[in-house]
Amino acid sequence: MCEQGALIGFRVVGGKRYLRCQLCEATLMARENWLSPEEERAVYDLHNNDPGDSGYRAFLEKLALPMIERTPSGAVGLDFGCGPGPALAEILRESAMDVSLYDPFFCPEPSVLQRQYDFVTCTEVVEHLHSPAKVFAQLDGLLKPGGWLGIMTCFQTCDERFDNWHYRRDPTHIVFYRETTLRLVAERMGWVMSVPCKDVAIFYKPL
Repeated sequence: MCEQGALIGFRVVGGKRYLRCQLCEATLMARENWLSPEEERAVYDLHNNDPGDSGYRAFLEKLALPMIERTPSGAVGLDFGCGPGPALAEILRESAMDVSLYDPFFCPEPSVLQRQYDFVTCTEVVEHLHSPAKVFAQLDGLLKPGGWLGIMTCFQTCDERFDNWHYRRDPTHIVFYRETTLRLVAERMGWVMSVPCKDVAIFYKPL
């Protein structure tokens, strides 16, 4: 994740091997346990990302509302890893945001990755990344100076509960972040990080 710390064995759960970075404290599933792209897509096809689902909408508003508070009406943004919904974009558009979409499986439109944005959102995305350091650098390039990046992922907090943690049991989840991990990323990128609520991190890219 940080490309600086040494990876050490963390534990083996259900035949899957997990590693821990000694510097940024990220936990990573060993490569030999990753799903194939076809297997990964099959899991995503089971997700129900209905924008009309009030419970799902409330879940997304944990990220959407802090982003709306920080960005002016009419801001231009990108929902990176939008999935098949895309429910978050609809919520943001209701607040007069102009939102483009990108997802490697469901909306593989490379042209949207050639521009810069006032804001970028990633909801339930970063835990799936095969090359997280590379993607975080890409996100930095997608942000204009003065822009905002919003990330939602379930922070890993308790090693004793890791084996039975619901987030670990999703076979597509291969990177687990502590708040410490994300703060180190922010420092490396020159971002300013805040945590407005549980499992949400907001990053500001200074002018």
